[in-house]
Amino acid sequence: MKPASMSWSSLGSLVATAMVVRATVREILPPEAHGALRALLSRAVAAFAQPTDTIVVYAVDGNGVPNELYEAAQLYLDARCLASAPALHLHKPHGAPEPVASLPADHAARDTFRGVRVEWTSHGAEAAPYAGGAAYSPSPFRGGPRGGFGGQQRCLRLEFPRRHRDFVRGAYIAHVLAVAAALRLKMRERKLYTNNPGMYCGGGRGGVDDHQMMWSAHPFVHPSTFDTLAIDPALRDGIRDDLLRFVLRREHYARAGRSWKRGYLLHGPPGTGKTSLIAAIANLLEFDIYDLELTAVGSNSDLRRLLASTRPKSLIVVEDIDCSLGLFDRTRKSSSPPPSQGADQFYDPTFPPHGRRETISLSGVLNFVDGLWSSCVGERLIVFTTNHVDRLDPALLRPGRMDRKIELGYCKGHALRVLASNYLDPGGDGDDECGRYEELMGEAERLLEEVHLTPADVAEVFMGCEGDGAHAAMQKLVDDLNYKRLAQKCVLSNGGDI
Repeated sequence: MKPASMSWSSLGSLVATAMVVRATVREILPPEAHGALRALLSRAVAAFAQPTDTIVVYAVDGNGVPNELYEAAQLYLDARCLASAPALHLHKPHGAPEPVASLPADHAARDTFRGVRVEWTSHGAEAAPYAGGAAYSPSPFRGGPRGGFGGQQRCLRLEFPRRHRDFVRGAYIAHVLAVAAALRLKMRERKLYTNNPGMYCGGGRGGVDDHQMMWSAHPFVHPSTFDTLAIDPALRDGIRDDLLRFVLRREHYARAGRSWKRGYLLHGPPGTGKTSLIAAIANLLEFDIYDLELTAVGSNSDLRRLLASTRPKSLIVVEDIDCSLGLFDRTRKSSSPPPSQGADQFYDPTFPPHGRRETISLSGVLNFVDGLWSSCVGERLIVFTTNHVDRLDPALLRPGRMDRKIELGYCKGHALRVLASNYLDPGGDGDDECGRYEELMGEAERLLEEVHLTPADVAEVFMGCEGDGAHAAMQKLVDDLNYKRLAQKCVLSNGGDI
């Protein structure tokens, strides 16, 4: 215990000595010297401290236009720096799934990027530059929209070591913008767009741009995912891998000198899941969908304007392309167009009353898919669907236009099990019923090898048995399959006649 007593005694002596020195200095030095001594000590501390710079990011510019960097920084701080913040400001944008947190006024948050530590501070009004640092704004406007440095303008101040100035203005700011862009994409309400017929003459008027004039928007909410698709598992996984590889290969496409786009042709009998696959693709990539109705487009130039007005991260869909236009196979004599039409043109006799309008040609559609105009928008997928792939012109199907041709066929065992998982609950029938359910499942799988039934047909059977239990639904499917197999045998035995 003696060493501890000596330690406390030494500390008491030190404090007493400091008090005596302080009192002596006050008595000897005049009051003016006190301020000079404090300033000298402050300069000594500042000389050893690390110099800092500050970037001021205003909420809006001098014209009242929102500053994208300010909004991006608030989104970034919400995602990376505010998890343990003592105070938050919460805001829920329209259509966003959950509120967004931002930094309240007069609060600070710290961040570290590639070993460089920075500090963000939120201000309701601009303050003077920090001592020992230089304040500047990445925007040429410094005083805010109300005029004068220090005007009542919301802003964020980003403080960092001066030696990292170029790194922060370059790599760190770019990182903040990239993270915010990804967050904004997840937060936004995705849309399903349809083209407006008869709205293609002239440019945007009265402040309305081409996109608003040429496309009608509707909220896109569809439950289809790759896990609920009733298609072959190998095909499903291959499509998913191809899509995820596509969205990550921007530099690859640029290096190869190609537009950042990909074309899919979905073909197969009606009811095989083409529309569900499109919805699952849009949900996987979080893309908007542009549902293009070609019969409502007046000319090739209108088709180009529609393409140019679409936005990046979009899925451009033309369903039943073989029915939309006369894009038949020109190499087949049996595919000649009606006498009233040209060899590669579509004519709508209801439009307009005073003579024939300009038409969409096959070359116009080909240029839409991979011509110069197809490179005017960022990443996107172009998806055509058809029930009769053999009727389409080979020029439309070559690689570079349709990069993947995906055949969706009739329901088989793997698809049946996915549909049963989506619609039925075999676990609610008890152990005995579950055993019988598996027997019926096996029998249905064997029958589907002989009877052609689409996934839509199977789903309709299951939906019709809602509330009856999984065993009853599977029994109903087996009964229907047996009936269809018997009907097929009767047709064959009668030489094709029922």
